[in-house]
Amino acid sequence: MSRSPRRGLRRRAAGALATVGVLVLGGTVGGFALPTTAGASSHREAPLIAGDPAVDNTDVYAFVSPDKPDTVTLVANWWGVQAAYGGPNFYPWATEANYDINIDNDGNGKPDLSYRINFTTDDRRGGSTFLYNNGPVTSLNDENLLFRQNYTVSVSHGVNDWRPIAHGQAAPSYVGEASMPDYQTLREQATETLPSGGSVYVGAAEDPFFLDLRVFDLLYGGDLSETGTDTLAGFNVNTVVLQVPMRDLALKNDPARNPVIGVWSDTERRTMQLSPGEAKPVGEAVQVSRLGNPLVNEVVMPAELKDAFNGISPATDATIPEVVKRVTDPELAKLIEAIYKIPAPAAPRNDLVEIFLTGIAKNAPTLDGTAPPIQADLNSQILNADANAKAFQPSEMLRLNMSIPVTASPERLGVLAGDLQGFPNGRRLTDDVVDIALQAMEGAAATGQLVDALAAGDKVDANDAKFSESFPYLALPSRGMEYTSGALADGTVTAPAAAAPSGTDGMSWTMPAVAGGVGAAALLGFGGWMLLRRRRAVNPLDPPPSA
Repeated sequence: MSRSPRRGLRRRAAGALATVGVLVLGGTVGGFALPTTAGASSHREAPLIAGDPAVDNTDVYAFVSPDKPDTVTLVANWWGVQAAYGGPNFYPWATEANYDINIDNDGNGKPDLSYRINFTTDDRRGGSTFLYNNGPVTSLNDENLLFRQNYTVSVSHGVNDWRPIAHGQAAPSYVGEASMPDYQTLREQATETLPSGGSVYVGAAEDPFFLDLRVFDLLYGGDLSETGTDTLAGFNVNTVVLQVPMRDLALKNDPARNPVIGVWSDTERRTMQLSPGEAKPVGEAVQVSRLGNPLVNEVVMPAELKDAFNGISPATDATIPEVVKRVTDPELAKLIEAIYKIPAPAAPRNDLVEIFLTGIAKNAPTLDGTAPPIQADLNSQILNADANAKAFQPSEMLRLNMSIPVTASPERLGVLAGDLQGFPNGRRLTDDVVDIALQAMEGAAATGQLVDALAAGDKVDANDAKFSESFPYLALPSRGMEYTSGALADGTVTAPAAAAPSGTDGMSWTMPAVAGGVGAAALLGFGGWMLLRRRRAVNPLDPPPSA
């Protein structure tokens, strides 16, 4: 008796999530339906990972360094929606997890180069205090800093040949101006040099992703009335920033012949064995989160597949019919049509396949054998002179052509505005991935014409905090919003402008009152996630067994 494809998927996947117990073009609305293993822009994108924020990938950025154009800067963020007042434990890195940044330079969907960051903890609080620090912290070795984490950066060339290349102390969570009056100094001390001539920073930063998350209220209130608020303003993330010479990333170390790379991050976790007052890691590490292009998992995958999607690798994306369908016939375009009467482009959406699965190239290998609809050579690994075209595997990842020169005056709409160095060719900190994604979902990348009805997008066109002009480029952590007591009639609370720590900008805005509960949810989330891990034993996205 033949086995149903659905049952085959689940049976194959049993191993992946059994141990785990968790649009590209970005943005809140970026529904470029692409099978992304890397839950792009994943601020709480799937049920299981939402309960374990310490290992939740939030965003990935990859761009040619503007002040060092022979290098590429890779940014991978974890643990979104951090408030500076989220003590007393704040936002530690997980010590039993692997935080990975992966590079595919030959187009087979598998990592040819990976950087792994691991952590150890030096907790000096003991039984004497609950404080994270017991006085102002002016340096990483300040005796007032009671909770410290050290990191090791290791590199592998695709065969688990991990080799340590850098060690350092992570900059701590940002507690506030009284506790950390000069975070810039802490950032500099947490930055180390890589043996190849690159650099690494590990620590906290202001969340660089800017957008209005009210997209999930039936696409901005059903009439575009709920736009214009950067709902991530004032929040921080844990970040790893690597600046690496192009030669280290390119196929055969030759960026002139092989300029295109694919980038994604992932996190592997060991299962936690719980007992009163203790969580002990056991067993092998299993992938629980993944992210390449922004917001793929949030707005492309249906709820049933979100957790499984976080556990698969890019190489399997195009082999899974249920995932491919979400790309070629995306739900988001239909939702926009239903609410705003803007006709959805006809399926199959081969333009989205090109953007998210193959990269943009005139001879990119399509899923149905037709010619790629976007006839341009931009950022597919198929353009690399030494790539094996027969081994190319469509897979979701953030692709960057390193040969595109740095733009003197970047356009926030990236490629759609004629700026070929912008998203979806990599992702710069200033790229407005939400508005780009909205336009691409409605076919703008294929037609070359912006959709006028969506020209205003979410009306959040830039980050609330200014980015730095030098490594690691992200803004210093934000102090956050200082709330007044008493909610308004519409359920919001007014937040006056907060004084910003050195290097950041404050702002005044209105925020949903429920956001005040984020910190409490994070404290409670881990235990809930561990319970869910024990129940979830199958991954419906694993490919069927070969015949």
